[in-house]
Amino acid sequence: MNTSTERRVAVIGLGSMGGAMAATLHKAGWKVTGFDPSEAARTAATDAGIATTASVEDLAGSPYAVLSLPAASVVESTVPQLLASPGTVAIIDTTTSEPATSKQMAKLAEAQGAAFVDAPVSGGRDGASTGTLSAFVGATDAALAAAEPVLLALTGGKYNHIGGPGSGNVVKLLNNVLAAANLVSVGEALGVAKAYGIDPAKAAASISEASGGSKVSANMYPNWVLSGTHDSGFSLGLMARDASLAVDVAAQIGENPALLAAVAGQWQEALAALGPRADFTEIARTVAPAITPAGAPGSTKGSTNDTTAVA
Repeated sequence: MNTSTERRVAVIGLGSMGGAMAATLHKAGWKVTGFDPSEAARTAATDAGIATTASVEDLAGSPYAVLSLPAASVVESTVPQLLASPGTVAIIDTTTSEPATSKQMAKLAEAQGAAFVDAPVSGGRDGASTGTLSAFVGATDAALAAAEPVLLALTGGKYNHIGGPGSGNVVKLLNNVLAAANLVSVGEALGVAKAYGIDPAKAAASISEASGGSKVSANMYPNWVLSGTHDSGFSLGLMARDASLAVDVAAQIGENPALLAAVAGQWQEALAALGPRADFTEIARTVAPAITPAGAPGSTKGSTNDTTAVA
């Protein structure tokens, strides 16, 4: 397998997450060059002191590369371009991608002496900007060893080696569909509390200290839903996609998770009502509109933020 001690990394995808990861690597002393098809994203990265290029082909042969892309299909078209020139040690794919794609890309990279690691992340913009993301890693032991310098910079060591190529994608999708289910269930529960005349914020705080508590009840609803800000930075379109993809991946292996499938359906309904650019916390406006300042979609109770989807 290729080796290098050069701390030079390409970051492909400079959206909310990719841009923050590029900045974290830059601050950690890596020589970073970023690419994004969006001129605005490249300009924002340049303003943060990060070198950019308008062509991913310029990054072929970079010792390390981090991908933060919107879909598996984009991963499939990007990886061969990065491997077009020799010298690549490891490609770390933080995209919420598909296991079949990661297995295919891992084989392609291995044939050229490089490593490909699926390492979808959790922790949002704050985690990306502080190097404290969590990562679900799917890779061979050798590929993980090759990618570890970058993973350490992005997570501070807070990653889990799940198994072979593609396994990180599977567990990340399961994580996201569980979060999607929790966003629905907590919203419905707080809606019931509101109907009984109970302050939803007090209900959420009490539940969060008990067995029914979660990050959703403790943080997401107080910070982004009950406040009406809906500014998490993660789009409803992406969460709806991830929930459906989790159910599809289950079906591919013969599993039929009925509850998760029902949740995925609710997210598709919210997507139709609110559009893909809405913040993912706006699901509350469809499952418990009474607890949200903006109210149900189409109501005159308030207005909603228009949040850009992120990779």
